[in-house]
Amino acid sequence: MRKLLLFSIITTVGLIFIARLFYLQIYKPDVYNLYEDNAIRKVYDYPKRGYIYDRHGALLVANQPSYDVMVIPREVKPLDTLEFCSLLKITKQDFLNIYNKAYTYSPRLPSVFIPQLSRNDFAMLQEKIRKFEGFYIQKRSLRDYQRSIGANVLGDIGEVNDYLIQKYPYYKMGDLIGKQGVEQTYEEVLRGVKGIKFIQKDRFNRDIGLYKEGIYDTLPQSGRDITITIDATLQEYGELLMKHKRGGIVAIEPATGEILAMISAPTYDPNLLVGRQRSVNFTKLYNDTIAKPLYDRGLQAMYPPGSPFKIINALIGLQEGVVTTEDRFSCNHGYSYGGRKMGCHSHPSPLAMNGGIYNSCNAYFANVYRRIIDKTKDPGRGMDIWSDHVKSFGLGNYLNNDLSVGQPGKIPNSATYDRLYGDNRWGSTYNLSNAIGQGEVLTTPIQLANMAAIIGNRGYYYTPHIIKKIQGGEIDSTFTTRINTTIDKKHFEPIVQGMFDVYNHGTAAMVQIPGIEICGKTGTAENFIKIDGVKTQLTDHSIFVAFAPKDNPTIAIAVFVENGYWGSRFAGRIASLMIEKYVKGEITRTDMETWILTHGLESEYAKPHSGQPFTINKGATIDIIPLEKENKDYEIKTTNNLGLKPESTEEL
Repeated sequence: MRKLLLFSIITTVGLIFIARLFYLQIYKPDVYNLYEDNAIRKVYDYPKRGYIYDRHGALLVANQPSYDVMVIPREVKPLDTLEFCSLLKITKQDFLNIYNKAYTYSPRLPSVFIPQLSRNDFAMLQEKIRKFEGFYIQKRSLRDYQRSIGANVLGDIGEVNDYLIQKYPYYKMGDLIGKQGVEQTYEEVLRGVKGIKFIQKDRFNRDIGLYKEGIYDTLPQSGRDITITIDATLQEYGELLMKHKRGGIVAIEPATGEILAMISAPTYDPNLLVGRQRSVNFTKLYNDTIAKPLYDRGLQAMYPPGSPFKIINALIGLQEGVVTTEDRFSCNHGYSYGGRKMGCHSHPSPLAMNGGIYNSCNAYFANVYRRIIDKTKDPGRGMDIWSDHVKSFGLGNYLNNDLSVGQPGKIPNSATYDRLYGDNRWGSTYNLSNAIGQGEVLTTPIQLANMAAIIGNRGYYYTPHIIKKIQGGEIDSTFTTRINTTIDKKHFEPIVQGMFDVYNHGTAAMVQIPGIEICGKTGTAENFIKIDGVKTQLTDHSIFVAFAPKDNPTIAIAVFVENGYWGSRFAGRIASLMIEKYVKGEITRTDMETWILTHGLESEYAKPHSGQPFTINKGATIDIIPLEKENKDYEIKTTNNLGLKPESTEEL
């Protein structure tokens, strides 16, 4: 019996060993073991990243050669650290820190020791790299920006972090990935696919050639080129006009939703984020809390839309049948309600819709707004009807575009005011600021540009997008699907005429362009700030939206200039010049161009109304309190800009 038990044990163990050997050597494919085999070194061959072109085929982003110093920590032998550090231009402490990080990542897998050597540094190191066992040089390509424009549009590429490595197994430590802009959104298209070589090593850890003559090696697949919708000439011109200013410009082709220009100011040269100085330069840009060049004001900054929003209320009033184009409302320098008064500037009175638009009459739109909200005798129901109409213009959401960053803005509904005042304890006078694009309404410049495109299209839009063509592929059908608003087409024509008259004899008469029929709307947002708890009035913000030509428009645009005074002073001039540049290809209003190029912000935060420059103490609490107006002050609820959510509804 004992002999049988011993025989059984020996037989069982033998069968287990045989089964395991069969699994490892026959059943389990060799290629599966390659990535785990310590006797095989893996060398990645990085593909050429796809090029980026503008809408007319101008090359915006190409590639340039770069060289990474790689390390396999467990293979590093004692070396002349001083010589090695001198070649790489690092300190001994840098050497230890980088080596320890690489060892923590994996002692046996390669990782980047020093990325992105220049050609000169590579040439010096290449002759001596064999002296430093465990280190080798890997070639890859970096981005080469052909023009110093569009940093916020194009984005950049940088090294992946631990989070991305865990999330996307494709990437290894030291790999580069698109960060922000087009580089991030279309990373999988642009990056291509890495190739790999498996190098056999002997028992002394020396390379002896390709594993199995390279039958498992793969070649890299180059990234695909893309064409974006940006017009590089228009983008460059817009950035020129916005020098020494803060704000955003977005221009869209109404017939397609293609973004023609997307400017955020202040901006920076995208080449600053290329090469070994990328980290240093990025830190400087990130820590610039005054200019905030990494903050895309065209997509992320949420501002009160001001007077341009009045045209939405006019359209809703027509759709809901609470007003006609001939209804007239009186304005006695404003609109009085509940013992208060919403001020307005001097103009003829009473006014019908056309005059209300081109004179930007606050009293006219206060009346229209109240009729909308009070139509159903239930303010909550009226507010929700109003809110749904507004949201059909793409306001209050991210627009479902292909841009890497953004903010949704804010469009209130009945729930908003139920939270503020209690259920059914409020009425249209509680939120009358919405009538003129203030109060709880916040929008981004791209949303306002899309709104202008909708007006030009008479009621529909295509999702604003940045991609025009992908080599060997198709763009998302989302961007070719027409989206209709809740407003009937017949109601848009009188609004278009009113915006056209803004240029003819309204608030934008001074910024006309000969030979181009432009439809636009000015806006001005007053700007208050709390400095150590004391309210100080600063220079107003300048807003302008427009499209041209009047019929079958080819461009719609929104311009926001922080501290730019009234709507037509900065934003109106810039919008008109951008339209002329795009439509004509040249500038005839050189007087207006010269004025814009020679006028900018006069201090870091612009001036208080006393005319004296000021500074903000480091510990100051900053609250922005814009007021909407054209020429005169009036009451309005507190809100906030700089892309932050409103923190108060305090009355001034």
